[in-house]
Amino acid sequence: MPLKQFFRVHSLIAGTLFLTVVGILSRILGFFYRIYLSRAIGAEGLGIYQMIFPIYGICFSICAGSIQTAISRFTAANREQAKQTLLCGCFISVTASLILASLIWTQADFLAIHILMEPRCAPLLPTLALAIPFTALHACICGYFYGKNQIRLPAISQLLEQCVRIFTAILIINIWQSKGYEITALVSVFGLLAGETASSIFVLLCLLILTPKEGTSVPTHFSLKETAVPLITLAAPLMANRLIMNLLQSAEAIMLPHTLAQFGLTDSQAVSIYGTLTGMAIPFIMFPSAVVNSLAVVLLPTIARQQAIGNDPGIRKNLSISVQYSLYMGILCVGLFTVFGADLGMSVFQNKDAGTFIAILAWLCPFLYLATTMGSVLNGLGKTSTTFANNCAALLIRLAFVFFGIPRFGIHAYLWGLLVSEILLVLLHGLSLKRLVGFSPDAWDVLVKPAFCLMAALGLHKLLPANMILFPSMPAFVWTVLQIGFVSVCYALLLLLLKETKKGRL
Repeated sequence: MPLKQFFRVHSLIAGTLFLTVVGILSRILGFFYRIYLSRAIGAEGLGIYQMIFPIYGICFSICAGSIQTAISRFTAANREQAKQTLLCGCFISVTASLILASLIWTQADFLAIHILMEPRCAPLLPTLALAIPFTALHACICGYFYGKNQIRLPAISQLLEQCVRIFTAILIINIWQSKGYEITALVSVFGLLAGETASSIFVLLCLLILTPKEGTSVPTHFSLKETAVPLITLAAPLMANRLIMNLLQSAEAIMLPHTLAQFGLTDSQAVSIYGTLTGMAIPFIMFPSAVVNSLAVVLLPTIARQQAIGNDPGIRKNLSISVQYSLYMGILCVGLFTVFGADLGMSVFQNKDAGTFIAILAWLCPFLYLATTMGSVLNGLGKTSTTFANNCAALLIRLAFVFFGIPRFGIHAYLWGLLVSEILLVLLHGLSLKRLVGFSPDAWDVLVKPAFCLMAALGLHKLLPANMILFPSMPAFVWTVLQIGFVSVCYALLLLLLKETKKGRL
């Protein structure tokens, strides 16, 4: 079958791959944007910017995320009522977002001082409030397009949002620098507002232009109550789950700088460490997960289809392959980040603490990537409540380390908490999958083989001369990337060699 015809027949695969490519590109742009921000506003400014996201996340849970899912499901199930569903969802979502935005606007000082416990967040919150209605509108229209299986438009809007955000922030920074103004975290929030505004306008124009036959007016038989009741009935439990998760995550984010201050750091030092950890080191660790997240996106519908036809062996096979490659990626990242973490922190962020955190957080990678894959499989099996319960348990463990560990042992207690919580999450997901599908991984394939290949690849890297630089003027970051590339290629070739050797013996 020709490739073009294959993708036409398998539209779900084509759409998923498109989303995956755009998602990876968007993540790359976001990664370099963070590097730019870290140098423009510093670790402390980045920390203040990160501290407003608990408010944003809670608002998204209430007025956008769950409504988007509900619109998508109702649109997919009943195409004839899709327009009514969208109009009703937009009315509910945008109304709720306007109420939340007005509360944030008028209560910015209260929220900054008493909720976020950081008064310097107050000037950022009114601008953040302006972005919330646009976020809600964007989410609703994207849900409509997802339900109609037109997923390219939401993907493009995601990329547009990232590009506009970056362009706006860079433009404002250059203007302020030319006028001698102080560069603060506010420029990042202006970028966020511009990106959300542009993406919502884009999807709205696409809706008006690409669906002319359906029209845009409310039908005469349209009943807000009749449409709203089932929509809210579906969205409410989803909202509750999202809200609980966001409240737990928000509690963690808010208390982390506060408990660092209890450890003995000044407020400025605590916010700087928080910014370095959450704005520099963790995004670096999460960057390779773009590949694993792409695998998870493809895996979920595949598992759901196999469950629908009762193909348990197929489920176990796909699960085994996904776990294997998630661990391949995770174990490689352990080696790369522990060996090159310090160099990456200095060459990319010009921050020694960032390099230290990257090297320590490297041990998270196998569990982090594995939890993502297993969670996707559980969701594909329809066990979303199990995934939710497991995630809550892991978050509660992290909160315990934040509340009781950091005041005594500092930031390292939080790093240990991250590791313990991810190990617990993998164990809980693994036990759930063993009970559901009888999954039992092969220790040789998923652990011993990649660990051996990693050690061999790092050994080959050690054989390279220490002063082996092709050009004297080569930037340190480029040389580090080349070394990472060498280790990664050796690792992949050794894995391939062992695979072929096993085939030969069989």
